[in-house]
Amino acid sequence: MEKQRRPVVALLEIAAKPDRPSETKFSDGLLQYYNSRTRTQKGRTVNLHDIREDYSKRQLSEQDCAASPIAQFEQWLNEAVAAQAAEPTAVNVATVGEDGRPQSRMVLLKEVNAQGFVFFTNYHSRKGRALAVRPFAALTFFWPELERQVRAEGRVERLSEAASDEYFASRPYASRLGAWASEQSSVISDKNVLVRRAAAFGLKHPLHVPRPPHWGGYLVIPERIEFWQGRPSRLHDRIQYRLADGQWIKERLAP
Repeated sequence: MEKQRRPVVALLEIAAKPDRPSETKFSDGLLQYYNSRTRTQKGRTVNLHDIREDYSKRQLSEQDCAASPIAQFEQWLNEAVAAQAAEPTAVNVATVGEDGRPQSRMVLLKEVNAQGFVFFTNYHSRKGRALAVRPFAALTFFWPELERQVRAEGRVERLSEAASDEYFASRPYASRLGAWASEQSSVISDKNVLVRRAAAFGLKHPLHVPRPPHWGGYLVIPERIEFWQGRPSRLHDRIQYRLADGQWIKERLAP
């Protein structure tokens, strides 16, 4: 590590006392570059370029994968749960906003079925507004404990009101109040606003909390799903399922 840093450190020392303005500009840029690569952690300098993992736990081939990507996903999800992965149902949902720019956030997967992947949210949130304009999404699951990642892309549809009602009724009482109290993604003056709203809705609905009309589920219907298994030397295994003419085509991708 020290030997690798010496050329950069030497350049910094040389550039520390420049003779001309142009050298000052160069030295400032060099310092900025070096600082961007390093962070201080518990009193020691960490070079971000040196942070890496060499994956080697498992491998993946076309023959290992089920004929259906949904079946393959369910197998991997079950293995992530069995391995006690942290938040195994956590998924990054990426959308394209009303301004044409990408957005992403973490949500929890609440169902996987033959049609695709289900999550629930506020329809008035940023993701809800984005999906109303461009009903497509990309999902990413990452289970570092198994050195695995799954990516899915496809169109998005709202679940039926009956399906959303059924799931909402299964949520804890406080969570149901929270769905009413939070105007998700809106600016609020402080946290007490949410507490007061939740308390007010609690008085209004002391036993049964109905589902807000602006809250419900989405179904992501995949057209492409990729299974990634970390491998040594960055020669990772990537198996992609691509939907063509109603049939899933299974193929290997270069890492």
